[in-house]
Amino acid sequence: MVDSPHAEIARWRANVADLVTDCCKEWGLHLGEPYVPGVCGHVVRVELPDATPAVLKVWWPHREADQEADALERWDGDGAVRVLARDDERNAVLLERCEPGAFLSTAEDPIGVFVDLLPRLWKSGDGFRPLAEEAEFWIEHELQDVADARLKDAALHYLAELAPSQGEQVLLHQDLHGENVLSAQREPWLVIDPKPLAGEREFSVAPIVRSFELGHSKRDALYRLDRLCADLVLDRDRVLGWTVAQTVAWSGGSDYIDTHIETVQWLLEEA
Repeated sequence: MVDSPHAEIARWRANVADLVTDCCKEWGLHLGEPYVPGVCGHVVRVELPDATPAVLKVWWPHREADQEADALERWDGDGAVRVLARDDERNAVLLERCEPGAFLSTAEDPIGVFVDLLPRLWKSGDGFRPLAEEAEFWIEHELQDVADARLKDAALHYLAELAPSQGEQVLLHQDLHGENVLSAQREPWLVIDPKPLAGEREFSVAPIVRSFELGHSKRDALYRLDRLCADLVLDRDRVLGWTVAQTVAWSGGSDYIDTHIETVQWLLEEA
């Protein structure tokens, strides 16, 4: 019998303290306080041997995090945190620390920050998992369990239409919401926690449109959609379609399923 992902994550988390200790020994780190843990990751404050503040991140291996360190290295600090060291066998990275570390959702004009950041993140997508391949995975696995036939059919329709007709393939952060950009000292705002793909620019706006941290109402969601498309010169229909498709595909593993599905329903009213 194959263990469920939840059981595997629980077993990994039971041993995470040893994993952190090993990384601290390897890199000569002084261990500090942990951040709030994610579903599949453990992130802790550390100091380098010269007392420079940094962040140690270790994670349970899963497809969305496969190339996280690769993406951060491709950005090389241009709008994103820098990688100071990596250990692929342990699924661990040592990262630049963002201080004071406030979420972008607290900013006066978070959408303006995204408008400035996104073109800098659109580096070459060479070497990263293609969005078209990920779309096939959603069709074959994630969407099969969607109970709402209308939402499932809408997601399948958009994926069939959008995946084979994409524009230039760039590096995408497919989870770029209001709490995956932090205030920092080297730059005012830096991106963290990529789940990288290679695909067209329109897809990169999807997680921002559904980012309820930036306001959750139909008016808020449409404002984000319209402003990002206008300021970044993106195809609004394609952004809307990608947002519906990815949000429905991800809904099975989300703690915020009702909130995200409400956003999808608002977008479908506009389609």
